Formats: sequence, C-alpha cells, structure tokens
Amino acid sequence: MSITAPYRYDVVGSFLRPDYLRKARAEFEAGRLDAEELKAIEDRAVTELVNKEKEAGLHVITDGEFRRLTWHLDFMWNIDGVKRVRSAEGNTTFNGEAAAIDDVTLEGKLSLGEHPFIEHFRFLKQFEDENTAAKLTIPSPGQFYALFTGRKELENTLDIYGTNDRFADAVVKVYREFIGQFYEAGGRILQLDDCTWGGFVNATMATALTGLPKSQLPSYMNLLADINNRVIDLKPADMVINTHVCRGNYHSTFFSSGPYSEVAEPLFGGENVDAYYLEFDDERSGGFEPLKYVSGDKKVVLGLVTTKRPELEDKEKIIERIYEAAKYVPLERLYLSPQCGFASCEIGNKLTDEEQWAKVRLVREIAEEVWKEALVV
Repeated sequence: MSITAPYRYDVVGSFLRPDYLRKARAEFEAGRLDAEELKAIEDRAVTELVNKEKEAGLHVITDGEFRRLTWHLDFMWNIDGVKRVRSAEGNTTFNGEAAAIDDVTLEGKLSLGEHPFIEHFRFLKQFEDENTAAKLTIPSPGQFYALFTGRKELENTLDIYGTNDRFADAVVKVYREFIGQFYEAGGRILQLDDCTWGGFVNATMATALTGLPKSQLPSYMNLLADINNRVIDLKPADMVINTHVCRGNYHSTFFSSGPYSEVAEPLFGGENVDAYYLEFDDERSGGFEPLKYVSGDKKVVLGLVTTKRPELEDKEKIIERIYEAAKYVPLERLYLSPQCGFASCEIGNKLTDEEQWAKVRLVREIAEEVWKEALVV
C-alpha cells in the first residue's frame, strides 16, 4: 500500500449516520443498550460505510466518525482530567439555529491512558488494501488549548494549571503520546480538524470567544500555530499530518464567516502540516488570494463542493475555480474535496444519503478530468 493523503479526490471525514445507528446511540444514551451491543451496531455501520467508500473510488477511507457524537468532543472526553458536561437545551448558536451540543470542562490534570479512538482506528485499518489507506480525524492541539483557555473556561483552567504555559505543555504532551499510540496501531495519516482558524477569520467573534482585544489576536494565533507545530514537528518521518479548517458545520449551518486573509500568515505560512483542507464553497470563505502565503511544498485541498446543501454544483464552474486557485498554488499541489464533513455532529447535514454520495461522485469526476492521470501525488 502506497496511498497517502490527500488524494486528488478526497473527503474531509464524516458521513451521514444511518438511521439504525442513530437510534442505537439514543438507546445507549438512555441506558437501554449496553456498550457491547452499541459497538456491534457501530461495527456493522462502519463496515457498510467502508464498502460504500471503496465503491465510490475513494482511496483514503474513514470510519465516518460513526462512533462519535461530535467531531471533537468525544476525543476530549476520553482524556483523563476532562469532564463531559451534558447539555439538554440549545447552548450554541449556528447562524441562528440553537444547537444542543454537550460541552467540556477540566476537573484535573491531563493524562492519557489508551484512547478509545485507537481501537476505533484498528477496526478501520483492517479494511486497508493495495488501493486504500485509512485516516483518523481528531481536533487539533490548538483547538484543544483554545477551548480551555477561552473566556468561558480560562479561570477554571488556571485554577488547575496556574499558567497558560503549563497548560500548553500538558496539551502538547498528551497529543504526542496519542500520536505514539496511533503510530503503534499502524496509523500513518492523521488529520487535525481546526475551527479556531475558522473563528479567527472574524475578529469580532475571535475577541468574544477569547476575551482578548483585537490587538492581541495576532500573537494568540502565533501561539496556536506554535502549539500545533510542537506536536507536528515530532511526528514519525513516514506519517502524514494534515489539517482541516472549518467555519462551523452543524445541521447545514455555520458559526463564522470571513476570508482567510485574517489568518493566512500564521496558518499558511507558519503551520507545519503537509496539507490544508480548506472551505471554499461560498462567499463566506472569500477569494483564493490568501493562498499565496502557503509556504514550501505544502498541498491545498480545495473544498469547492458543499456538504451543506443537496444541490449538485455546476462542474464547469468548479473547474474554473480550480484554475483560479492555481494562480496562487501550482495545480500539481492542488486537490479537491467537499468543503467539510457531511455530519460533523450526529444530527448530520440536510441532505439524503444518495445526495451525499452524488457529491462524492462529482468530486471524483471533476478531479479525474482536471488532473487526468496524475491522481496519486
């Protein structure tokens, strides 16, 4: 197996959960289904998904995040020292829609046993073959740090750690240990999902979330890039670490809007990932000019096909936009994917399973036309 990531046509990671899986999760949460029964149902759902991924011609496969309630919180809840805070009512606003998403808080110092995501990955890895490689998606270290040092959680975090620097060191340590577990399990493709940059494209939102004045946002962004790099820079030589930047993806809604110009230098110039999966599906993302800051030989995956609406994009318009982006990053370092996952949270976006796979087929069709035979590297 020599497939790496990104592939010329790719996906971000999450897929719509089948109804039977969502029902099983609800039964488990209500205490009417035990963990082993839920796992058996999850195993079935992941197996069926992987078969669909392979039928669609995808070469980088995921488990669809089928074993999670959300793209990021399940990862955090399974780190010692992090407490799950349950939310019964809408507590977060996505473009006017109240979203009942559980939360996190610190209850002690961070430490890591064997994370359940490792076992989840082992199950996925069994499906790798000469045409496919498995990737795992987790929230970035910077995302983790930002969540616990924002306006809402900072006081509690400082009560436990004393200083932001000590907390940053603890986050980096946990992530390095997790990557060690992932590598030992055979993982070679890791994706760091990151909404912090998606928030910082909007300075008003960034000041509200962080409690910092606008003048301090650049140094805070540099700090987040540094935290990410302290993890990325110690990865094994044969591991690929990419990142996905998101402006929010809940039930086809979003939480932030703004061009990449506000974050381009620390993100594109300063973060040492191998590739960026970027949202470019509508006017909220701005133009391609900030891509001029993408440094070195980094790759850019253009998220030009939306997961938020069922209507299929016009193929020719997407091709035009790829060549627009190629003015700033050479075509050989450009790739194509949907702009985000199809179900960053269990509720999923507002489209059907067939509409989801039609989007994936469109991405493949466009990529094969634009890049023709150059589909691996």
